[in-house]
Amino acid sequence: MADSPAVPLLEARALHLWRGENHLLRGVSFTVQSGEFLQVTGPNGVGKSTLLRAVCLLLPLEAGELLWRGAPMTSQRDEFAAHLAYLAHANALKADLSAEENLRFEIALRRPIERSEIEHALGVVGIPQCARLPMRVLSAGQRRRLALARVLLCRASLWVLDEPTTNLDADGSALVERLLLQHLESGGAVITAAHVGLLASYRASRSLDLRR
Repeated sequence: MADSPAVPLLEARALHLWRGENHLLRGVSFTVQSGEFLQVTGPNGVGKSTLLRAVCLLLPLEAGELLWRGAPMTSQRDEFAAHLAYLAHANALKADLSAEENLRFEIALRRPIERSEIEHALGVVGIPQCARLPMRVLSAGQRRRLALARVLLCRASLWVLDEPTTNLDADGSALVERLLLQHLESGGAVITAAHVGLLASYRASRSLDLRR
C-alpha cells in the first residue's frame, strides 16, 4: 500500500479577496510543505503582497480557507502566530530604539531572549557594529539587515517574506539566499514575493503566478 501524502504545513483553499472594487485574489490555492520554497510572482498590483498579508491573517478573506498543519487557522491563531515570521516590504522598526533594543522589544513578545542571541543574529546579518546605534541613523540596507535578524530570532518554521532583498546590494542579496537555504535545509518553509528570482536551483522551489 502506498504511503499517505504528508499533511501540508500550510494550505490555502480557493482564497478570494477584494480591495474596494478590485478582485485581487481569485480562487488562489496552494500548499507548502516543510523544506519547500514558494515564490509568488506577477506584475505590480496583481496582489502578491495582499496574498502574503492574508496568509499571515492580517487581511480578512471574503471566501476560502487557510489551514495550518491540516486544521483551520481560525481555530488556532495563536499556534500559527508562534510558528510564523513575517517580513513586510516595510521594516516596521522603531526609529528611536537601537538595533539591539528593536530586536529585544520584538522578540521578547514571543519568548525570553539573551543579549548573546541578539549579538549573534546581528553578526550573522553583517551589522554587529550597529547594535547600539538608533535605527534612524542606519542606512536603508542596514535597516533591512536588522529586519532579517528579527526573522532569524523568531525561531519560526514558516517565513513569509515580502521583497526580502529590498534596499540590499549584491552582498545583501547573497546573504538573503544563504539564510533562505539554511532555513529550508533545516526543515523550515518559505513563502516570498520578489521582483528578482531567488534560489532558482533549489530542488524544492515552486512558483505561484498571480497573473490574470
